[in-house]
Amino acid sequence: MTDEENIKQHFRPDEAPLIAQVEDWLNMAADQYRPILTDFLNPRQVYIAQTLTNRRDDVKMRANGGWEHAEMQRVLFYPSYYEPQQTDFELQLIEIDYPTKFTELHHRQILGTLIGTGLVRSSFGDVLNEGMRWQVVVSRSLTDYLRQQVGQIGKIHVKMKPVEPEMIVTPQEDWETMTDTVSSMRLDAVIAAGFNYSRNRAKQLIEHGDARVNWETEMRPDYPLVAHDLLSVRHAGRIRIDEIQGTTRKNKIRVAMSVVHA
Repeated sequence: MTDEENIKQHFRPDEAPLIAQVEDWLNMAADQYRPILTDFLNPRQVYIAQTLTNRRDDVKMRANGGWEHAEMQRVLFYPSYYEPQQTDFELQLIEIDYPTKFTELHHRQILGTLIGTGLVRSSFGDVLNEGMRWQVVVSRSLTDYLRQQVGQIGKIHVKMKPVEPEMIVTPQEDWETMTDTVSSMRLDAVIAAGFNYSRNRAKQLIEHGDARVNWETEMRPDYPLVAHDLLSVRHAGRIRIDEIQGTTRKNKIRVAMSVVHA
């Protein structure tokens, strides 16, 4: 088995393009003796990038999404002698200014508006909320574009205002850690365990397009999940796969996960 085949057997087949892309970034950082900055990656993608980077001595990586517990992060690959700076990540914090006394915003509205401007999900980071305040972390190069393109979210008139990193809010999400056993790492099985649903209900939600894996709609109930995947189910909440802890005597899979209810 070649080294490349050995790597790929540890990941899902649909992750092969990302593996190739990460290898290209690593080679560029090494061959061109300079840091290489990615767009925003989700937790699973960051894990893959770190796994591949750990195999090398000449290149290191660091991830930054603007705050300590960021889910979406930009990754910097750099020669081992390089000392990364905060400015290398080219992040900009945007505050959404809107009439808080008369209306309220929701996460799905903001996300939909940003995507509606033509952006892909990897173009921006986390959407943050604390009370009535909403912020979004973006690539610095997108600042002017968003200020020009986003003047309304739903029916609410807004202004996208760049602010200093120190003004970032701290989201309060009630993640509940749990360990459960599942018959397999199928999407429907994990959703059923995480939200205490029947397998049939979980299957129907997935087939109706109500489930996302790493921000992408997934309509296959048998889609295989792995550690560091992040799931969201409409009207139910989110599940983060923290660790797959092995199998029990009855051949069940023990999974450590974190759940937040909608």
